[in-house]
Order: sequence, then structure tokens, then C-alpha cells
Amino acid sequence: MNDAHQTLMTKPVRRVFFQYFFPSLAGMMLMSVNILTDGIFVGNGVGAEALAGVNLAMPVFSLIFSMALWIGIGGGTLFSMHMGKGEKKEARSIFSLSVVSLFFILAVIGSIGYFYIEETALLLGANEDTLFHTMEYLKVLMPLGWIVAVHELLSIFVRNDGSPVLSMVSLGTTAVVNIILNYYMIFILELGVFGAALATVLASVAGLFVLVVHFAGKHSNLTTLTFGWSLAALRKILNIGFPSFLTEAGMLVFVAGYNLALVQLLGTEGVAAFSVINYLHGFMFLSFFGIETALQPMISYYHGAGEKERIKASVKIGEKTSLVLGVFLLSVGLVAAPGLVSLFGLESENIRELAIEGIRLFFFTYLFLGFNFVYMTYFQSIGNIRSAMIIILLRSFVFIVIFLWALPALFGTSAVWLSLPLAEMLVAALIFFLARKHVIGRT
Repeated sequence: MNDAHQTLMTKPVRRVFFQYFFPSLAGMMLMSVNILTDGIFVGNGVGAEALAGVNLAMPVFSLIFSMALWIGIGGGTLFSMHMGKGEKKEARSIFSLSVVSLFFILAVIGSIGYFYIEETALLLGANEDTLFHTMEYLKVLMPLGWIVAVHELLSIFVRNDGSPVLSMVSLGTTAVVNIILNYYMIFILELGVFGAALATVLASVAGLFVLVVHFAGKHSNLTTLTFGWSLAALRKILNIGFPSFLTEAGMLVFVAGYNLALVQLLGTEGVAAFSVINYLHGFMFLSFFGIETALQPMISYYHGAGEKERIKASVKIGEKTSLVLGVFLLSVGLVAAPGLVSLFGLESENIRELAIEGIRLFFFTYLFLGFNFVYMTYFQSIGNIRSAMIIILLRSFVFIVIFLWALPALFGTSAVWLSLPLAEMLVAALIFFLARKHVIGRT
């Protein structure tokens, strides 16, 4: 047992949680900066058409990232379970299988996509104005996107192997290098969108070099690899990690659903107002994702070790943290909505008012979102995929679609902003009354 895993078993759960949570939170925030950097530099250095081209290529980036989460979270969870049981050989085998599987899957996707770049760009919605820029971005992302994915997967395993701070430092290094390289590629070398994509990939290479420190450490369980692979182990990885993939897919449903509803209700101005809220939501959402990435290694390890009381304590501290964070973010939205909207430089007063109203209603989401994330993570971390899937499907696909259709028709246009808050609230209520007492008992 290395020092990190000894900490999991001997130190108070609250202390262990925050030891994982703060680096995870910082890492998620830095990751959001990394994603936004391309758009900021392309918009200012190349132009609006180039920015649109990059945005059209983003679903490919999301696919690559979701694959990394799928295999990374699935493999990382199994890794921690085996470590909790003292099965180091099996844990290392899961790690090597995860890395090779992700590389193989993305190599196949990237190869097919590279030879059909123009067709892919057109399928994503590119037109004669944006086709060139979309293809330029995909020319880098298709053959080299696996580097971005492997970096994310390794950061997950490093965190599960007891080095959450190093994982955060790696993500931070990636963000800083990406900003520097974007400036150099776009403004100095004038490589345009191609340079922006190349900067993203090279920044991930820099992050990988940081993670090498963990593999060279004497307490690392990832230094010596084993290759006892099996289809059964791969199925377990894919099964456990699928909720993470589905969560990412749910974000696409959320964005598309709101866009379609708002363009019908409020036209282009409504969509513009939502774009402001969606950018802000990206930052807020990742803060709750930090709770998930903190709890997952803990619960998986405790589950493997049979430490039921520590699992209960982990869930309780997750609940409290999510509530405090939710109340804080809601308060920020209610008080600072005009200031938040001003950050985006909107010239239309009507769009500004729509965005301000939307923030003050939409931010009620955060009272319930973290609670749902805690239980989704709990079920996924102990291998109860069915329950995790039910939570994800209800909050990300079923209730949100129903409310987007029904609320404006029943209560007027402004009610559209409450679609996600009510979806999260209803799922939280179902968890509280149907599942919570079976997880942590009656309190």
C-alpha cells in the first residue's frame, strides 16, 4: 500500500475528500480555459468565419473527449477497486488495457475521419464560408486527437493512483502552454485555424510530460505494467465508464434542445442570450464535475476494500459540498447577473435583458445539480451502472426535453429558462425519496 492509498484508509474522510476535491476543481477550471482558448484567439486573430469553422468542428473534439472519459473513468474505477482489494497485478492490467483500447479506437476513428475530412465537415454543417476553416481544424484533430484523449485518460489514472495535485498541475500546464502557443501560431506564424488545432495538441504533449513524473515515482503503481487482458475486463471498463460518455452526450442534447426551443420562441436574440448562459454554465458545470472526480477514486477504493462506513461518509460530505457550492453559485447569479452579462460585450439591450433574466432563473439548477452528480458518481463507482444510467437518462434526456416543450406552452416564454432547473429538481427528489436511504441510511 503506497502513501496515498494508506491516506485513504487512515485519515478522516472529510480530509481525504478535500485533498482530492480542490485539485480536481482547479483542474476542471483549467480544462475549461483550455477549451475556450481556441475560440478566443481564433475570433480575435483570424475572424468570425474561422471562429464558426472551429465551432463546427467542436463535436469531433467532444467525441474524442467523451471517449477518453468513457474508458478513463471506467478503467480508473476498476483500477481503484482492485487496489482496494490489494490486487495490484489486476489493477495494472486494467491500466494497460485502457490505454491500448483508447488508442486503438481513436486510431480507427481518426484514420477514417482523415480520409473523409471534407465529407465530415459538410456533415457537421460547414458551408462555403466555413468549409476551409473546419477542414483545417480537422486536419490536425483527426490524426492527432488521440494525444488529447490519452492525456485526459492518464490524468484520470494518476489521480486514482493517489496524485490528484500532479493531475491538476498537468491540466494547468496544458492550459498555459495552449494559450502561449495559440498566440504564437495565430499572431506570429499566421497559421490560422490549423495553428490553433496544432497548439491544442502540442499543449497536451506538454501535459503528458508533467504526468511522466508520477510514472517515475517510487510510490507509483503504474510503473510496472502487466498485460493480463480479457474481453471480460474490457466489457467491465466500457460498462462502468458508459455513464460518463452518456453524460457528455447529454450536454449535446441540452444545448441543441435549448437552441431549438429558443429560436422558435425568441428568434436569434433568444439564441444569443442562451449562448451567454451556456458559456457560464460550462464553468459552473465543471465545478460540480470536480466533486465527481474527487469522489470517484475514494468510493471505488473503499468499495474494493469493503469500507461501507467510509463510503457513506464520502457521500455525505459530497452532498454538503454540492449544496454549499450550489447556494453560492445561485447567489452569484441572482446578484451579479448584469455584471456577468457585461463580460460578453453585448450591444443589444434586448439580448442583455433576456440573458439577465435567463441567468436569474437558470442558476436555480445548481441547487440540485451537485446532489444528482454525487449519486450518479456513487452508483458508477461501485459498479451499479443501471442506477447511474437511470439518473443520467432522466436528467439529460427525458425531463429536459419534456420541460422544454411543455413549460413555455403552459406558462409563457420566460418559463423556458426553468426547464433544466426543474429537470434537475425532479431527479433530485426521486433520488432523495427512493434511493438515498438505501445508500447512507436514515439521517
